[in-house]
Amino acid sequence: MKQLLDFLPLVIFFAVYKFFDIYVASGALIAATALQLIITYLLYKKIEKMHLITFAMVSFFGTLTLIFHDDAFIKWKVTVVYAMFAIALAVSQWINKPILKGMLGKELVVADRIWARVTWYWVLFFLSCGLINIYVAFSLSQETWVNFKVFGLTALTLANTVITVMYLYKHMPEEHKKELK
Repeated sequence: MKQLLDFLPLVIFFAVYKFFDIYVASGALIAATALQLIITYLLYKKIEKMHLITFAMVSFFGTLTLIFHDDAFIKWKVTVVYAMFAIALAVSQWINKPILKGMLGKELVVADRIWARVTWYWVLFFLSCGLINIYVAFSLSQETWVNFKVFGLTALTLANTVITVMYLYKHMPEEHKKELK
């Protein structure tokens, strides 16, 4: 259920865009992200920091899109969010409190050097996605950008998640692999 809630704003944004335009879709994205927070809180009695940050970014850039009637703001939101994720991961690694290890370290036990590799891999991934987003957003059509944002970036993120889990699993001690089976 939680994963479906994560995709709710994206699905609503895409559907509204296809029936209306980027401006109505931006407003719908703000509303859907707020709804996501409310539903998440009602179901789980907590809201993750990532959801709050995403809501703040969606609200900020979405509102600017609506006020100035300029889709550049909502297009930049994607890159800004990816840059924030990359910075957060990099800083967490530099201060020796890797976010990914904190999130997954109980289930996937690997050496700290493996967590460092995975963290830097995701830093590069997020930075690359942010740069690719800029290219697609400002060099190609709006419809191409919406499709890329919804399907391309989602597929890339899912594929990288699978690759990361496989890499981590490969480097787990055998006794921990048996616990997962």
